[in-house]
Amino acid sequence: MTETGTVRVVVRGRVQGVWYRGWTVAEAGARGLAGWVRNRSDGTVEAVFAGPQAAVEAMVAACRRGPPAAQVRDVAVEPWDEHPGSGFHQRPTL
Repeated sequence: MTETGTVRVVVRGRVQGVWYRGWTVAEAGARGLAGWVRNRSDGTVEAVFAGPQAAVEAMVAACRRGPPAAQVRDVAVEPWDEHPGSGFHQRPTL
C-alpha cells in the first residue's frame, strides 16, 4: 500500500506575475496530485498538495525551483489535515 500525505506550502520570493500558479497546476496534475494553488495578497503563493507521499515530496522539491522566471526565496511546508478533494485547480487570490 502506498503511503499518502497532504501538505500546505507557502512560497516566498518573486513568485507572482511569473506564471507560478499555472506552472503549479501543470506540475501537480502531471504527478496525479489533488489540491489547489492561489496567490495571496502578501505577495506569496499558497498551495495544498495531496496524494502519494513520494509525489507530494517531489512537488515540494519542484516548488523550491519554480518556473523559469520565478526567484524562490523560501518554501514553508506544514502538514495539512483537510483533504482537498479530487483534481488540482487554481483558486482566487486571498
